[in-house]
Amino acid sequence: MTDPVVSMALVTGLLGSGHCIGMCGGLVAGLGISRQGERGGLPFHLLYHTGRVTTYILIGIIVGWIGSTMELTRTMHGASRILLVLSDLFVILLGLGTAGLFSYWNLNRLEFPGPMKIMAGLLSRFRSLPPTLSALPLGLLMGWLPCGFLYAMVMTAAQSGHPLSGGAIMAAFGLGTTPALLGFGTAAHWLSNKARLWMVRGAGLMVAAIGLLHLIKHLRMFYGA
Repeated sequence: MTDPVVSMALVTGLLGSGHCIGMCGGLVAGLGISRQGERGGLPFHLLYHTGRVTTYILIGIIVGWIGSTMELTRTMHGASRILLVLSDLFVILLGLGTAGLFSYWNLNRLEFPGPMKIMAGLLSRFRSLPPTLSALPLGLLMGWLPCGFLYAMVMTAAQSGHPLSGGAIMAAFGLGTTPALLGFGTAAHWLSNKARLWMVRGAGLMVAAIGLLHLIKHLRMFYGA
């Protein structure tokens, strides 16, 4: 894929991983230990993140396909363009807010705890298994964990208007977040709270840049460029 948005999604994941460490680094580390105290080690984490990124790709393919259907009918043509522009503006505002320009518009505020109640029962069942058996299904499940940056990337994948492009965007984002979570034990020591804050702000600027890139593209549609 030569689409610059895919590369930007990868960078967003890398920078946003500072937020991932604070939000779910400890959770991931804890999932690697079964109730019987058995540790999964590196194999667990590799399988876990394989499952998580696979879920991201599946989400990207689905929303990319949904985005593609918006252009299939002439009656929806004008309405879809307006909707795309409005979503671009929303993404830009969220990105700039996360970067520190606003106090309320912030991707961190989009993390809803409700779905965790649904996940809790499945998590409990998986954790009764040996880590090597639970790793992949846990990753597939936790790929749905509510996260503001994930929502922004899902919107970006939907705007791509193609299942493969949507999947590629989500794959790049997922891979970008993986190194920091894989090395959480080490990264947690050398990444200060201030460092993570600046990484999150950088990720916010990248999200805003993606929104701006799409805004320019979608505005050109109105003029047939």
